[in-house]
Amino acid sequence: MIPALGEFALWIALPIALWGCALAFLGGKWLRGDLILSAERSTYAVFGLLLLASVGIIVAFLGDRFDYWYVYNYSSTNLHPFFKVSGLWAGQRGSLLFWALNLSFFSVLAVWMNRRKNRELMPYVNGVLLAVISFFVIITLFVTPPFEQLGFTPSDGRGLNPQLQNYWMTIHPPTLYLGFTAFTVPFAFAIAALLSGRLDARWIEGTRRWILTSWFFLTLGIIFGMRWAYEELGWGGYWFWDPVENASLLPWLVATAFVHSVMIQENRGMLKVWNMGLVVLTFLMTIFATFLTRSGLIQSVHSFAQNLTIAWIFLGFLGVTGIVSLGLILWRLPLLKSERQFESLLSREAAFLLNNLVLLGAAFAVTWGTMFPLITEGLTGSKVAVGPPFFNQVNIPIGLLLLALMGIGPVIAWRKASARNLRRNFLVPIAVGLSVGAVLFAAGVRHHYAWMTFTLGAFVLTIIMVEFWKGTRARARIEEENHFTAFFHLVKRNRRRWGGYIVHVGVVIMFMGFAGAAFDQEVRESLLPGESLSIASPFGHEYTLTYQGLSTHQDPNMWRVIALLSVERDGVDLGTMTTERQMVVAPPQPITQVGIRSTLFEDLYVILGTLDEQVGMGNEPQHQQATFEIQVNPLVPWIWYGGLIIAAGTLIALWPVAGVPTRVPTPGRAPGSRPGEAPRRDEDASAPGRTAGTAAPVG
Repeated sequence: MIPALGEFALWIALPIALWGCALAFLGGKWLRGDLILSAERSTYAVFGLLLLASVGIIVAFLGDRFDYWYVYNYSSTNLHPFFKVSGLWAGQRGSLLFWALNLSFFSVLAVWMNRRKNRELMPYVNGVLLAVISFFVIITLFVTPPFEQLGFTPSDGRGLNPQLQNYWMTIHPPTLYLGFTAFTVPFAFAIAALLSGRLDARWIEGTRRWILTSWFFLTLGIIFGMRWAYEELGWGGYWFWDPVENASLLPWLVATAFVHSVMIQENRGMLKVWNMGLVVLTFLMTIFATFLTRSGLIQSVHSFAQNLTIAWIFLGFLGVTGIVSLGLILWRLPLLKSERQFESLLSREAAFLLNNLVLLGAAFAVTWGTMFPLITEGLTGSKVAVGPPFFNQVNIPIGLLLLALMGIGPVIAWRKASARNLRRNFLVPIAVGLSVGAVLFAAGVRHHYAWMTFTLGAFVLTIIMVEFWKGTRARARIEEENHFTAFFHLVKRNRRRWGGYIVHVGVVIMFMGFAGAAFDQEVRESLLPGESLSIASPFGHEYTLTYQGLSTHQDPNMWRVIALLSVERDGVDLGTMTTERQMVVAPPQPITQVGIRSTLFEDLYVILGTLDEQVGMGNEPQHQQATFEIQVNPLVPWIWYGGLIIAAGTLIALWPVAGVPTRVPTPGRAPGSRPGEAPRRDEDASAPGRTAGTAAPVG
C-alpha cells in the first residue's frame, strides 16, 4: 500500500513542481504576491510528496518487495535492515530521487528562512530551485523509475554489493548529496540577482551560510569516502584518484575558491563577475559529478553505471544551464563592474586571487585527467589510462602552493602590504618553519615533498597560533578577563574569522597526514601458525606479529575465514588483531576485511591475502597456511583528526551570533568608508582587538 502511495506521490510532485516554477517566475516578473505565495506553497507540497515517495521505497526494501525491480537488484531477505534503509541511495534509481528529496528540503528551508527578507529575489530563487527539482523528478519518473515492477515476484533478491555493506558507505553518499544539493541555493540566488538586476551584496549576504553549509557537507562526504576506502577496499590507501572520487573533489575545489574570493567582493567591491562565475561553475560541477557517477561512461567501484541515455540528458542540462547562466552574466555586465582596482601584488586581494587561480588550476587538472581517457576513446577508439602518477605529479605542487597561501592570505594587509606588516606577521612564522625544516633534514627526512609539507605546515600553524595569541592577549587586557575567558569570547565575538582559522588548522593537519605516505612500510610473507614476522616503524618502533591460526564462521549471507594474530611493539604485548577473507553468498563475491590498530602517529594495517585452501561455502582451511600483507602507515590518523578539526571550525563559523545585526554594504562603496572616500584597509585592519570579521578566512 505505502509503496504504491509513494509512486502516486512522485507522479503528483512533477506537475506541482512545474506549476510552482511557472508561478514563481511570473510572480517575480509581474510583482504578483498571490502567484509568489502559491509558488512557495508548491515548494512545501513538493517536499511532502517526495518525502512520501522516499518512504515508499524504504518500506518496499524493509518489506522485501522483490516484485519491484529496484528492491530485487539491491536487497535480499538476509540483508541487515540498516542496509535496507540505505537502499534508498544504494543504486541509481533511488539515488536520483534522494537527490531531489534533499534539494526539496533545502528549498523549503530557503523559502521559510527568507519569508520576511530578500523578497525581491525570492520569487526567482524559488523558481530556479523548482526548475532543478523538476529536472530530477522527470529523470526519476521517465528514465530511472524506482517503482518499476517485474512481471513476477522472485523468492529473493540479488543482494547489495558487499563493499557497500559498511557503516561509512551508508553515510558517505548522503553527506555528499547534502553538499551537492545545498549549493543549488547559492546558485539560485545568483541567478535571481541576475534576473532581477539587484546585484549588490545582498544576494551574497543571503547565501553566505548556504555556501559554508554546502562546503561543510562536501568536505565531510569526501572524508567519509576516504575512510570507507581505507577500511573496506583492503589496499592500505584512502585516495586512488578514481573518477568518482575526482567527481566529488571538483565542486569542492571550486566552492573553496568562491568561499575565499567572495571576501574580496565583500571588503573591496571587486571580482563581482568572477564570483558570479564561480557560483555558476560550482553548481555545474555538482551536476557534472552526478553525471559522471551515473552515465555509465566510467568504470568505478563507486559508480551506478547502468543507463547511457541518462548521460546525454545530463550533458544537455549542463549545456543549457551553462549557456543561460553565461548569457545572464553578459547581459548584466554593466552592473557587475568592480568598484576598486588591484593596487599591489603584495596584498590580501592578490593572495586570495592567486589562491583562486591555483584551486581552479587543480580543478582543471583533475577534470582533464578524469576525462582524457573518454576523449581519446571517442577520437581514436582506444582508451589511454590516466592513473595516480599523473594526478600526484600535477596536484602535489599545487597543494604545497595552496598550503603556503593558507598562511599568507589571511594576515597580509588589504590594498598594499607595507614592510612593517610583512615583518610583523611573517618574520616569526618563517623562522619557525625554517627551524622545523632544518630539524627534519638533520633527522634524515629527504623526501622533498614531505619535507616541504612539514616545513610549510609549521609556518602556517605558527601564523594561526600567533593570531590567536595576539587576539586573546588584547581582549584579556582590554576587557580585564583571564586568558581562557578572553579566548572563548574572542571566538564567540567573531565566529566567522576564528572558525576559519580553526578550519585552516585542520587542513594543515590533513596535509601532514597525506605527507606521511612518503614513509609507509610494507612486508608481505606467508606464515604457518606459530610463525612471526617483524616490521619497523618510521618512528623507531618495531612490531612483531605472530600468526595464531584460522577459524571459520558462518553468517546469514557469508562465510568468514578469520586470521588471528598476536601483536607486540618493542617487546610489549598489545593483544591480538584479526583480519578476514569473506565469501558473500548474494551476490557471490570474495572480499577482504582488514585489521587496523591505530595510535596517535601511525596505523598498523594487516591484510589477509591468499589462503592454502580456497575460501568457499563451508570449506574448512586444512593446512592453515596464509599470506599476510603488513603495513605501517605513518600519520594516517592525522587525516581523520584533521577532518574533525575542519568540521568543528566550520560549525563555529556557521553558528549564528545572537543580537548582532547583519551589515549589508551600501551599493557603490565598500563597508566602513564614507561616501566618496576609499576604504581604509591598511595593515592594522587585521590587528588584534579590531573586528575585521569579513576580512578573515572562512575555509
